[in-house]
Amino acid sequence: MITFRARPAEYPIAMPDQAFKTGPTVNHRAPKSQMWRKVIVFSLALLLAAWATIEMYNVLNVSGVTVLEKVLLAVFSLNISWIAYAFVSSTIGFLAALAGLLPAPKATTAPATQMIAGRTVVVFPIYNENVERVFATVEATAESLANAPGRFECFILSDTNDPEIALEEEAAFERLRSRIATGSMVHYRRRTMNLHRKAGNIRDFITRWGGRYDYMIVFDADSFMERDTLIELARRMDASPATGLIQTIPQLVGGRTLFARTQQFAAALYGPVLGSGLAWWAQNEGNFWGHNAILRISALANAAGLPEIPGRAPFGGSILSHDFVEAALLRRAGWNVQIAPELGGSYEQGPPSIIDLSIRDRRWCQGNMQHMAVLLKTRGLTFTSRMHLIIGIFSYLASPLWLLFITVGMLLSLQNMFLTPAYFGETAALFPSWPVIDSERSLQLFSATMAILFAPKLYGLIYGLASPRWRRTVGPVKTAMGVVAETLISVLLAPVMMVEQTTAVYRVFTGRDGGWNPQARESNEYTLSDTFRHHAPAIVLGVVLTVSAFAISPIFAAWLAPATIGMLLAATLSWWTGRTRSGDFALRMNLLESPEERDPPQSYLASVASRPAYQGLSAPSLANLFSDRNLRNRRTHIVDTHWPLAHSEVHTPLAIARARANRVSTIGEYITALEPKEKLALLNSPGDLDAVIDQYDARALQYATGTT
Repeated sequence: MITFRARPAEYPIAMPDQAFKTGPTVNHRAPKSQMWRKVIVFSLALLLAAWATIEMYNVLNVSGVTVLEKVLLAVFSLNISWIAYAFVSSTIGFLAALAGLLPAPKATTAPATQMIAGRTVVVFPIYNENVERVFATVEATAESLANAPGRFECFILSDTNDPEIALEEEAAFERLRSRIATGSMVHYRRRTMNLHRKAGNIRDFITRWGGRYDYMIVFDADSFMERDTLIELARRMDASPATGLIQTIPQLVGGRTLFARTQQFAAALYGPVLGSGLAWWAQNEGNFWGHNAILRISALANAAGLPEIPGRAPFGGSILSHDFVEAALLRRAGWNVQIAPELGGSYEQGPPSIIDLSIRDRRWCQGNMQHMAVLLKTRGLTFTSRMHLIIGIFSYLASPLWLLFITVGMLLSLQNMFLTPAYFGETAALFPSWPVIDSERSLQLFSATMAILFAPKLYGLIYGLASPRWRRTVGPVKTAMGVVAETLISVLLAPVMMVEQTTAVYRVFTGRDGGWNPQARESNEYTLSDTFRHHAPAIVLGVVLTVSAFAISPIFAAWLAPATIGMLLAATLSWWTGRTRSGDFALRMNLLESPEERDPPQSYLASVASRPAYQGLSAPSLANLFSDRNLRNRRTHIVDTHWPLAHSEVHTPLAIARARANRVSTIGEYITALEPKEKLALLNSPGDLDAVIDQYDARALQYATGTT
């Protein structure tokens, strides 16, 4: 019989919903950010965008601007504004990373061995994840903190709704508790009702156990963090009472497919540059990406309880991209929200294929589109927080806008070739309005746009060549070769991702809820037919654009080829880049190597080393539980029987599961008749499970004694 408790005694604190109206500032100690940095970034971006827009106007205004050309100009101005911001921010980040322009983090005066005052919990929100991988990471994290100079605990927060995975998690937790060192505190809670998804999962934890801890470090299911990084985050919280959140910049690790290794290389090389730029201008008004960050629990509870957005999904309901909004609400309440690009030792895994990335992107896209309502309804947000939300929104709107730009440009060309333009307006005119462009100026503008678009890759290359770690682990030649390979792959995949994100935006604006699906962590090795079905819209669009371009002229088709080739080859590229074999080939060719691949972090290695201990777990089935009371008694210590139901409210799946017992005569038929959500409800309610079994036992006894 298990003698430990899966969860500590509850220590609840309140986490009220925050009103969208102006919230009071409750933390006056938070230092203000330096406004001049924001002025520099956004002024330079606006000036660059204005210059490019004026140049575009001059390109079109050879003999007047037609209506279609005005539409083209408007779309171009939006697109170039996004590119200009990225260019200016990355330029400043590049200079900051090289010249040390980032302000030094506040150093802790205590020696490394002195105890951290605050109590820290590392939480692992999971949802139908691979049990072997998750529990191995929890074990590695708990073991690394066993002798840390402070009080650290780990808490697995499961939202799993698959009954088989739920039983695997229980078996894995038993295995975990038998393996960790004495004194390592690891807890497990699976919610009975998955209200408000991940944000609701965290909120349930805070409102029940939040008072037990001072700080909370949030992991994702594929996160890894070094021991020193975890300790340093807690130390920084101790040293800065005005700070509510510190966000690290995770690097990608463990990628095997070509797609994953390409992302991993790009994140390692360009990430420090982009992250330094963001941290430089955001300062104490940074952002939150939902994981690999530390939060002050009291600040989060008092200032960042998320209300539901009025209306139905996809725009209404629970806020999916909760992290951006939580950061904005923390800052609204006066708390520092910091990004720490100088703090390494933070890692995660990326999606293994374009299809897996697209599935995740649908949820992110929906969440970011919800931020439109947040911007409109929420008062009291700082300018910087609003810019974070706008940048997040535009990161998805940019794709349909670029597609619209291509479409309008093609319509202009087709108009010149085949249609009869309205040369004369409604008023009398001596000369027609010809839709003519300045070709030479157009080429100059195109060259300038490409220069600022690819500048961050050049910055990354220079950063890699200057970085001692890159020189030591990868080397200058392999770094340069990797930049070339990554650029070529990115150019080919960019049109595919443009179509994927445009589709995601279309789904949201047509009212389709993207849902919340578990993210793939390992390669699914999709078949070629799978990728053709998934990428059919991109292929069809590529055919239409190619045929239309050739109808205009071969030169126009060649100009459009960088976009159309990727679309035409979307399925093949998706299949090829999503395979482990292609990633291994790139590795043999010494391409796309990153320091994390050459010198893997200890946290990742420890997690991988622990995975065999969780393979082949003997998790009981529901039928086993029905037949073995000892198994049922064994799990009662693990199951969380907290049901967040109002007085007289009934959990429908549990009620149906109880009712089915009156309709089916045998246990085997009963188990077969149960729906997955009904099985889970029984697993989450040991008392009801025992009652159903007792009911069948009593019925069997009656038959055996002939009393019925």
